[in-house]
Amino acid sequence: MTTLHDTAVRGFASDNYSGVHPRILDAIARANGGHQISYGEDQYTEALGQVAHDVFGEEAAIFPVFNGTGANVTALQSLLPRWGAVICATTAHINVDENGAPERVGGFKLLQVATPDGKLTPELIDQEAWGFGDEHRAQPLAVSITQATELGTLYSPEEIKAITEHAHKLGMKVHLDGSRLSNAAASLGVPLRALTTDAGVDIVSLGGTKNGILLGEGILTLRKELAEDMKYLRKMNMQLGSKMRFISAQLIELYGTGLWRELASHSNLMAAKLSEAVEQIDGVELVYPTQANGVFAQLPTEVSDELRKHFRFYDWDRAAGEVRWMCSFDTTEQDVAAFIAKLRELMNAHLAA
Repeated sequence: MTTLHDTAVRGFASDNYSGVHPRILDAIARANGGHQISYGEDQYTEALGQVAHDVFGEEAAIFPVFNGTGANVTALQSLLPRWGAVICATTAHINVDENGAPERVGGFKLLQVATPDGKLTPELIDQEAWGFGDEHRAQPLAVSITQATELGTLYSPEEIKAITEHAHKLGMKVHLDGSRLSNAAASLGVPLRALTTDAGVDIVSLGGTKNGILLGEGILTLRKELAEDMKYLRKMNMQLGSKMRFISAQLIELYGTGLWRELASHSNLMAAKLSEAVEQIDGVELVYPTQANGVFAQLPTEVSDELRKHFRFYDWDRAAGEVRWMCSFDTTEQDVAAFIAKLRELMNAHLAA
C-alpha cells in the first residue's frame, strides 16, 4: 500500500494525532513471529507483570486493554457495587468525552463537582460525599481524578495523597485517569509511583497512545484484591485482546525502559516553548498555566478559524474564544515556530483591521 497522507502535515489538536515511536514499532516487530498463547497467557504479558512490580511496586498488576474509555469504565466498575457513584470534576474526561459510557456501560452514577482548575480537593469532594446509607441516593464510593487534568494542570504527590487519605477515611476508593500520567511525572520530576502507589491511589487507567504507542492502554491495579476480579470485568467489557502480546510488548517498551519519560519530557518541552511564544503575541492570552503538554489560550474566534485552516486544533470553549493546543512526542521546534509565525501574522492582521 502506498502512503495516503502528507507526512509533513502537523497539527496541535491532540497527542493522539501523532504516529508511533520507532522503538514501539520495533517492539511490535520483535514480538511477532511464531505462536504465543492468546488472551494474555503469552510471555510478553507475563514480562509486563514484572515491569508493573519494578515501576509501581509489588502489589501492582497491569491489565492491557484496547482504549482509554474501556480502561476508565472497567477500572471504576471494579471499585463499585451496582449502587455506587463516582465523584469527579465537571471537566473530567469520564464526564465530558466518553459519550455516557461510564453511566450506560459502567452502570454507575457520576457526581460532578465544579473546580476552578480541573483539580479536586478534599473540600470539593465533600460537596458530593454525603448521603451515606441513604437508599434514595447513589452511594459515593469512589473518587476519580485526572493527572494531568483536562485543563493541563497537575496534582502534586502531596495533593493526591491528601485526596486518597480523605477518600479512604470516608470509605471511598480512588481512581486516577492517567492518560497523560507520563507527562505529569516528567514535568514534576518524580517517578510514576510517586503519583500513584506512594500517594495511595487504588487503581489507574495507564495511558499509552498519547505517548507514542500504536494501540492499547492498561488498567493498573495497586491492590491485590482489585486484581482478582479484573480479568472477568475486562472480558465482560469487551476489552480482552486475543493477541495481547502486541499490546503488552508496547507497554513493556514504554514503561519498562524509561521511554515514557523521554517522550513525555519532549512533548512537555514543546508545549513550554509554544506557551512562552504565545505570551509575546498581543491579543492572545493564556487561560491556564502550561504544566504538561497542553496549552490553553484565548483569542478572537475569527483568528482561530483562520489559523485552523493551516494547523488543526480544537475549540475548548468557543463562546469564550478559548482553544487547546496539544504537543506530541514528535512535535518539533520547527513545528512550533511555524505555528507561532502564522498565529502572529493572523493576529497582527486582525489588530490592524
